[in-house]
Amino acid sequence: MSKPVTIRVDDQLYALLKERAEADGTTVTALITQAAHNAVRDPRLEGAAEIFRDFLDTDGAAFDAAFPHDTPARMDASERAA
Repeated sequence: MSKPVTIRVDDQLYALLKERAEADGTTVTALITQAAHNAVRDPRLEGAAEIFRDFLDTDGAAFDAAFPHDTPARMDASERAA
């Protein structure tokens, strides 16, 4: 179940929000909801994806050799399994 939240923004900020939402192919509500999710996201996860990518680049082969049955599918640049 979702809860409604009402905020007031000035006309200039609303225009910027609407412009950004349209450019992203979304709604102002979705844009603000995503910003709220980002505001409460666990900061310990910041940079985790980059750290994981670095691990794969430097130690991925060693992991695969040590755990051959747990080797994940690799993605190429277009996000398809390589």
